[in-house]
Amino acid sequence: MEEQRHYILMDYIEKWVETMLLESGVSHETEIYLRLLILLFGTLFLAGLVYLITKKIVIHYIYKAFRKSPISWDDVLADQQVFNHVAHLLPAILIRELTQSIFRDFDYWSPIVIKITDAYLAIVTLLLVLAFLKVIEFGFSKKEAFQDKPLTSYFQLIRIILYIATAIMVLSILMGRSPIYFLSAFGAMTAILMLVFKDTILGLVASVQMSANDMVRVGDWVEMPNFNADGDVVAMNLNTVKVQNWDKTITTIPTYYFITNSFKNWRGMVESGGRRIKRSIFINSQTVKFVDPEKREFFKRFHLLSEFIEKRQKEIEEYNLSKKLDQDILINGRRMTNIGVFRYYLEAYLRHHPHIRQDMTIMVRQMPVGDDGIPMEIYCFTDTTKWGEYEAIQSDIFDHILASVKFFDLEVFQEPTGNDFIRAAEKFREMPQSKKSLEIKNHDN
Repeated sequence: MEEQRHYILMDYIEKWVETMLLESGVSHETEIYLRLLILLFGTLFLAGLVYLITKKIVIHYIYKAFRKSPISWDDVLADQQVFNHVAHLLPAILIRELTQSIFRDFDYWSPIVIKITDAYLAIVTLLLVLAFLKVIEFGFSKKEAFQDKPLTSYFQLIRIILYIATAIMVLSILMGRSPIYFLSAFGAMTAILMLVFKDTILGLVASVQMSANDMVRVGDWVEMPNFNADGDVVAMNLNTVKVQNWDKTITTIPTYYFITNSFKNWRGMVESGGRRIKRSIFINSQTVKFVDPEKREFFKRFHLLSEFIEKRQKEIEEYNLSKKLDQDILINGRRMTNIGVFRYYLEAYLRHHPHIRQDMTIMVRQMPVGDDGIPMEIYCFTDTTKWGEYEAIQSDIFDHILASVKFFDLEVFQEPTGNDFIRAAEKFREMPQSKKSLEIKNHDN
């Protein structure tokens, strides 16, 4: 009934325009074109008026009502300006409905205008759907369950599918062909499409694999030396992964490189709650020696060593007595060494440290001797993964280690500097002549 009244109204307007033109003395042939122009401009004016009313008044009050409502999700519709596309939709529908009446005497133009209007409606509908998708993506991204998931990749894939479907629909409308015709044509162009969308296809496959295997999440600390990337993942989408390095620079890496290249993800360290310390100090091998009785008594005064020294000395004495060895010479039988006692002291120190995880590996080990001396490696885990706190704990531990080395008659190996040579030369000059000769003779021997 409404459609009938609509056409009755248009017929009335057309007859009124036709009568007015004929009464003005315009010929019938000219009247057809003038009537077309008047109706066309009138329709365009009406469509523009509908656009302005929809956008400036209706949408304005809709957004205002959304922001005042107690519901939170409708605020997102206002923030994303979702209903702006409705202002483009309504005028197009109006023109589409009035086309047949306007071009009543021009059968050639009517189908063309209808096709163009239908194509425009398809594009505007796509924009409206994409706006709603953006709202849905925003809503999911705020949920804790999806915080570390590559939502952007999946929504980008949906957008690509919608773009392709809309393009096929627009071509189908404009050319008057079935969508199946274009799908079959796309099948023949598969090789070209694979070349054009290579990065997108690889990114899609990589995103699916990364999500399925939980390889990378937003917020993970990743390290990829091939791209000089070392920092937190701040964004993931279908084609790229953005990494904010520790110097605040941004490295953009193609998504598929995360399944073709090796990279390090520090998430396991963060989730474990402990960060590893693995660092060595180098002991001068010339300072290693057996522990004599006097030094042994001195070590007993160390809180962390007293029980160990007594127990170990008892074991050594029992062994040496059982072998009936001459204990006046230190090299006979078993003996403690200053570096061995120092190694035990370091391990005991770590086991009593308040910021070292006792439920994880704690080890002090002697590495193979090299040009830099004897490496003494500290291997343990702190009770925090925060960078600043971790570095402070590590520095405090090695401050203590470097200061305690001299109590065991050991020296930290260090390459001699110019000042060392100067001090050695001055010391040699101050020596008596007889002692200088002896030093030179010993050196030659």
